[in-house]
Amino acid sequence: MEALYLLIPLSLVLVAVAIWIFFGAADSGQFDDLEGPALRVLRDDDRAAHTD
Repeated sequence: MEALYLLIPLSLVLVAVAIWIFFGAADSGQFDDLEGPALRVLRDDDRAAHTD
């Protein structure tokens, strides 16, 4: 029972930190372009590697 006195506030602090990190990433524009990196992988950039 004494462990709950430590674990409940600790879990609430952990959830608050996770929410703070998520909203910080959202405010900085981390999730603005979700499709760009996926399409960038498919782009053929072999021409830049063959410069001999």
